[in-house]
Amino acid sequence: MSENRPQATTTGPGIDEESFERAAEDFGHLISRRPAAVHRPKSARGVADAVRWAAGRGMPMAVRGQGHSVYGRAQVQDGLVIDTSALHAVHVTRPDRVVAEAGATWQSVLDATLPHGLTPPTLTDYVRLSVGGTISAGGLGGATFRHGFQSCNVLELDVVTGDGEIVTCSASRHPRLFHAVRAGHGQFGVITKAVVPLIPAPERVRLHTLYFPDIRTMMAAQRRLLAADRVDYLEGAIRPDGPGWQYVVEAAVGCRADSRPDDAALADAGDECTHGETVDLSFGELYQRLSKLEAHLREVGAWHHAHPWLNTFLPDSTAEQVMTELLAEVAAHELGEFGRILLYPIVPGRARTPLMRLPEEDVAFVCNFIRFPADDPVLADKLVVANRAIYERVRSAGGYLYPVSAVALTQADWQAHYGRLWPTVEDAKTRFDPGHLLSPGHHMFA
Repeated sequence: MSENRPQATTTGPGIDEESFERAAEDFGHLISRRPAAVHRPKSARGVADAVRWAAGRGMPMAVRGQGHSVYGRAQVQDGLVIDTSALHAVHVTRPDRVVAEAGATWQSVLDATLPHGLTPPTLTDYVRLSVGGTISAGGLGGATFRHGFQSCNVLELDVVTGDGEIVTCSASRHPRLFHAVRAGHGQFGVITKAVVPLIPAPERVRLHTLYFPDIRTMMAAQRRLLAADRVDYLEGAIRPDGPGWQYVVEAAVGCRADSRPDDAALADAGDECTHGETVDLSFGELYQRLSKLEAHLREVGAWHHAHPWLNTFLPDSTAEQVMTELLAEVAAHELGEFGRILLYPIVPGRARTPLMRLPEEDVAFVCNFIRFPADDPVLADKLVVANRAIYERVRSAGGYLYPVSAVALTQADWQAHYGRLWPTVEDAKTRFDPGHLLSPGHHMFA
């Protein structure tokens, strides 16, 4: 297969039967759709050629980065999958920014920036996700409470629109496209390159893991830590613990290698913590923890099981009640040995991504069901059905879905999701993907 001529066969350099099988699967292992063609471009021009080739045939297109979709949304039946894995260059071009191609992972970005003592403001906890993928989704982690989503921390993007035009956009240059593709779920264009701002990275971090007796005290501690704003990383998790649950808050404070972290910040957590653990790490090690878990899950085979994950945002005013009710109903064993429910606060007002839908309160809680169930297709299907029920409860409580979840959405669901923004979304689709061919797996316009 040449750089600029995709073809609906299994032949060509780097595109073989294994490539087709890989493009028909994803991390979720819940849905499989086999494409008619797979193309692995090495440049933005190659992406544009592929898009024009498919658009000229009325062929739907999906973009695949690291394949971490959990519900088939980077797949396309009988269409073209554009695999961005060959677009992986990363360059620190100035002291305050890094340029990364869409297929690069955030780990490779860190590898380039940490030698300069710099980091992107927000990182996902699992850093082997693609730059283009997380900016298209939103991208969040332990620093989101302070810096917003990854999609908020972008200076400039190179995008291939649905008719094959290459456009460089920013908040001041082609702003409609810039605001559409960030957290736009691939509906309006294919991100090929991102310019991301950098901030100083602490050389060391002290990570405190604090245990609480119940959800009330856990969430109260998180609110206090958020309000005090003296920690640099703030997350939390509810973990299966025998027949019940374990309530955990993670808070990290950074420092230089030759100084001590400010442990006084932990006083903000309050005195209801039952016990805690503390470990000193390099900044890079803080974000390597899930990579180590990945290695173990691959070793035991669980990495390749189904992952019916659910990701939501709850308003502070209803989060505790909704979560208390759900914890009384959810079977801990269905999360799996390595599963957990992530629960931690963010500040919606710091999210500068127009299409990111969040509760309209001063504080919201990320609530993610991270499931690693047994290799049981029947159970996986059951959990997808359960996801739908939980999503509807979240929505009725004033919350929103983070649409990277294993939940089947109809166009009516998307209209409800975007609410007053739906006409803006429709206009962007007509303007930037007139053939309505990009990312059909979301069913946003089908």
